[in-house]
Amino acid sequence: MTDKRPLLRTIFDAAVGAAHPDKMLRRHLPGPPRGKVFIVAAGKAAAAMAAAAERHYMDDAGLGADRIAGVATTRHGHAVPTRRIEVIEAGHPVPDEASVRGAEKALALAAEAGPDDLVLALISGGGSANWIAPVEGIPYALKQQVNKSLLRSGAPISDMNTVRKHLSRIKGGRLARAAYPAQLVTLAISDVPHDDPAVIASGPTVPDPSTLADARNIVERYKLQVDDAVRAALADPGNESAKPGDKAFERARFDIVARPRDSLDAAVRVAAQAGYEIIDLGADLEGEARKVAAEHVKLALDARAKGKRVAIMSGGELTVIVRGNGRGGPNQEYVLAAAAALADTKGISVLAADTDGADGGGGSPTDPAGAMADETTFAKMRELKLDPVAYLDNNDATTFFEKTGDLVLTGPTLTNVNDIRIILVD
Repeated sequence: MTDKRPLLRTIFDAAVGAAHPDKMLRRHLPGPPRGKVFIVAAGKAAAAMAAAAERHYMDDAGLGADRIAGVATTRHGHAVPTRRIEVIEAGHPVPDEASVRGAEKALALAAEAGPDDLVLALISGGGSANWIAPVEGIPYALKQQVNKSLLRSGAPISDMNTVRKHLSRIKGGRLARAAYPAQLVTLAISDVPHDDPAVIASGPTVPDPSTLADARNIVERYKLQVDDAVRAALADPGNESAKPGDKAFERARFDIVARPRDSLDAAVRVAAQAGYEIIDLGADLEGEARKVAAEHVKLALDARAKGKRVAIMSGGELTVIVRGNGRGGPNQEYVLAAAAALADTKGISVLAADTDGADGGGGSPTDPAGAMADETTFAKMRELKLDPVAYLDNNDATTFFEKTGDLVLTGPTLTNVNDIRIILVD
């Protein structure tokens, strides 16, 4: 057996590298305003994006330190050095007190800007958890409880964000309201299927098409256990998000600077150069991780039966329905389900990992990015008498892959364009 692990990792690293702020942000930055530049950033790439913008305006554009202010709120472990911009490390996927502090500082800075100033919003995946500004009547602890319920529900990210937006003073276009009448430019790294600006970090600077009624329906559909105060907030018309036509968007511009499709294309190029026929399933896949894994394994087995040498590749964001009390994330669960279906099959190698470097986990910088599996995994399963189905039933993919030595560990990558899944069939 030829070890395909180095190639799997090279393909994945190409996807990550294509979306790094140092590579692609600078060419999208607007020119300096007559007044000051207020930089507000949130998400897993927030600190790296803010640092790149700061270098541009101070070193390339020659703005003095007195004309730049900012705050970047990012996940714990994702900070980078800055000169003028305050960096706050906050919780993800579950918010913490720092998430509240970061949101309040961003709102205050945006409100300070005047007509001659530029508010530069740098948004990436994770911003929903990193910026928490609960509406009146909802204490932080309740907002955190809602977030936990959403994460365990198996709801897609778009539904999660619909609820979050209607319990927030910063999401759903409300940051744009704070920034008006300043010029507002948002540069975003997309981590959502179909790159919907209203979904990325819950759309703090764009009009929101979803409604309070939509949020209430999601609570009922997923049978979320929420407090009466949350139900009351979702029935309060004063908590409706900003809609198209709101004056807050008169001087606002929104650009996506990195997309999941861009990163999947970079990965596809590496696999094609290695001699594989590509089966490109797209950058916007959604669904439950183990069900999607079953579909992809079937494609791999069909290709193998026909003697084809293919790379089955996809992006997007899968979900996990939490039934057990184990550790893991959708990428690890995908690989575990694939390993269970492929046990003892030769010539097929699998990797799935999150481009931000963290797949589920407890919010630590050392959380795994995902996992991989091949014939050495199957040998370990036999040697250690591991039953992958039992670990799936407990949602405990991390423990399983710790035992087999198959976790993908990258540390914080400082970007986030969703997941990359690769199956190589030789």
